[in-house]
This record gives sequence, structure tokens and C-alpha cells, in this order.
Amino acid sequence: MSRIGRLPIEVPAGVTVTIGEDNVITVKGPLGELTKSFPAAIKVEQEANVIHVTRPNDAKENRAAHGMTRSILNSMVIGVTKGFTKELQVNGIGYRVAKQGKQLDLSVGFSHHVFVDEVPGITLEAPDPNKILVKGCDKQQVGQVAARIRSIRPPEPYKGKGIKYADEVIRRKEGKTGAKKK
Repeated sequence: MSRIGRLPIEVPAGVTVTIGEDNVITVKGPLGELTKSFPAAIKVEQEANVIHVTRPNDAKENRAAHGMTRSILNSMVIGVTKGFTKELQVNGIGYRVAKQGKQLDLSVGFSHHVFVDEVPGITLEAPDPNKILVKGCDKQQVGQVAARIRSIRPPEPYKGKGIKYADEVIRRKEGKTGAKKK
């Protein structure tokens, strides 16, 4: 039995979980509404303010989907109550970021500025010239938008210039050393 899949999911006050036909589950909370379809073999039951996820047998597909279904449901409940945030840092001389309306204006060493539009359900913030906050209630979408912003100028290993996650550690390489010997 999956250790993660067996754990019950506590539903806090103010959150409503609707289990629909074909395992389509909708979670509504103060920060928004999320809807997701899950495999038909996995059984999701709600009793009062607790959700239980079970599987019918130990087939490989069911074992794989059991823990995943529980993790995604838990992330949905957390997302509509607390939300998710990814922090990115912009490192480099002359590299900066600014918020202009619903866009981020990135100046990251190109001959032009790069503009990133907000995605519906995701908010982009630039509290400092070298910090970006990606916030939203859908964990997957927050991570996807943060990865897309990071891919504009990934950090390089020699000087560490670029856009990186706040908790990311860049492995640094040593540059060239001395002149060639003949």
C-alpha cells in the first residue's frame, strides 16, 4: 500500500470539495477554484472534512496513480487556502526586472528588453529590481511559469549570471588558469 496514498487529506473550513462524475474533482476556496480529472480506477471518498483515496487492487497502474492522486488533491486543497509561491533571483551586472502593468520587463543582458505576460490565475510581482515572485493557487502552473521565466536566461556556471530559483545552488566552474606552457 502506498504510504502517501493512505494518508487522509484534511479539508479546512471554507473549502468545498465536489466529487463529480468520472472522478472529476472540484476544490473551491478563498483563493480560487481548481478542477482536475483523475483515473477512474482510483476511488476518492469524502467523509465530513476528511478525504480518503483508495485503489481497487495492486496492479502497477493503480499503485502508480494512488499516491499521485492523493498528492495532487492535497496540493489542490493547499493551493485554494494558502496558495503557492516561487521566488526567482536575477543575478548579473545591469540585470534587473520591473513590473509594467500586467507584464514583467526583464533586462537580462540582451540587446532588447524581454516582456513576460501574466497568465490567468498567476500573478507576477517584482518587489526588488533583482527579485521575481510567481504566485497562484495551481502548483503545476506556478512551477511552469517560473520555469519559463528562468529559461529566458538560465544561470551560467562561471560567474553565476542569469535567472535562478531562490533556493537553487549553482555549481561554479573555475575559469581559465595562466598561460599555456610550450
